[in-house]
Amino acid sequence: MEAGPRDTEQDAPDALHGTGSLSPDGPDELEATPEVEVELRPARRLRIWQLAPIVMLAAVGSLMFAFPLAFEFGDGGAVVAMLGLLISCCAAGWGMMAARRVGYTWPGLPQRGSGERSDWRVIALYVVVVGVLVALAIWRVARLR
Repeated sequence: MEAGPRDTEQDAPDALHGTGSLSPDGPDELEATPEVEVELRPARRLRIWQLAPIVMLAAVGSLMFAFPLAFEFGDGGAVVAMLGLLISCCAAGWGMMAARRVGYTWPGLPQRGSGERSDWRVIALYVVVVGVLVALAIWRVARLR
């Protein structure tokens, strides 16, 4: 017994291939149907159910930060403003993590998993901008006392 394909044309030279029967390269199809490619995974984007809690938390935090600063609530105003700033920063971090998970990046930074190194000047610029914003917020809250 030999290992190899069976029932080839070489083994049966008198075999005729009729319509609808199997040929050596597969079934004969008279009607060709167009193939449709379907993506198995959905598109990676942020959905409304992912964005809604982030936006709500950011709105509450920013209002908690803004109202004591605008209307001078007294001694408790600085605490409420700092709590609002903390909640806003948490919402911003949550939003950045959600965006990073679906594949969005900050301008100037490489795509996640691309293997590229980010430029140190872009990172330094982001650190300076965030540092200035935090310093201004803390300075404003400190002026309430």
